[in-house]
Amino acid sequence: MKAALASSLAYRPRLIVLDEPFTGLDPLVRDEFIEGLLGIAGGTTILISSHDIAEIETFASHIGYLDRGRIQFSEELTSLSARFREVEVTLDGEAMVPSNWLPQWLNPEASATLVRFVDSQFDDTSTPAGILRLFTGVRNVAMRPMPLRAILVTLAKAGRKTAA
Repeated sequence: MKAALASSLAYRPRLIVLDEPFTGLDPLVRDEFIEGLLGIAGGTTILISSHDIAEIETFASHIGYLDRGRIQFSEELTSLSARFREVEVTLDGEAMVPSNWLPQWLNPEASATLVRFVDSQFDDTSTPAGILRLFTGVRNVAMRPMPLRAILVTLAKAGRKTAA
């Protein structure tokens, strides 16, 4: 695998496309492969299609998301991570999902006095303001950053709901 990669890079391609390149590799070889790829590639763009999200998160600079054959977004990983938050709102009374729910708040769940959702357009000011606008008796709000895997699973679940 390393020899094939090295010989293909000898031509100094501007783009390398790899489909599931980590499948079947043990952790040591996987790390060596990634280090070698990043070390040799220089100014080359490397496009990797993979279901191994945890591995991708360790070195990717940009993430693209395809859903039903269409690209939904392509952005820097830091930007993507900054705009997604898992939110939990604890209320004094019974928790319900309001009818005027914001479209960027994905996968709402309500149980007892707790409402959970993912904010896909998180902002330090507008997210808390939106929560206070939609809910009465807010006792506590917890907003946590999400790993890439959780973001992509959230988007896949939200996509299934809109497709149904």
